Amino acid sequence: MTDTILRFRDDELHEEPAVTLDSFLGQSNATAVRIESGEDARVLLPHLERLALVEVSFPKFRDGRGYSSGRILREAGYKGELRAQGDVLVDQIPLMRRCGFDSFAPEAPVDTATLEASLARYDHVYQAAADAHVPVWKRRHG
Repeated sequence: MTDTILRFRDDELHEEPAVTLDSFLGQSNATAVRIESGEDARVLLPHLERLALVEVSFPKFRDGRGYSSGRILREAGYKGELRAQGDVLVDQIPLMRRCGFDSFAPEAPVDTATLEASLARYDHVYQAAADAHVPVWKRRHG
């Protein structure tokens, strides 16, 4: 994992290492879990209240399955830290934020100015997601 974690949260960084999904399901005291690409985030739904951190693996930038994991967890009511870890590129972060990710551990450094420009690029969104943004069509047509 990288030494640099980008966070869009006000609480303290959760420092407990994330355990594998199998290990998490087999023990009762872990509060941090890691979902690998292709694992089903829905198995965590009965355990959301005890989780402080869910780390979702993005092994390659073109593997988008982690976006679904984030959205599933947020739409189910998960309030803890949701971290995208791995091959996370600066242009993906705004989209990941829409799916509910609020923490990022990219393998490569992210230019802060480029990230800020990416996050500020669009004032409106066109589809519903796990965030609170109201799609432009709904603003127009109620």
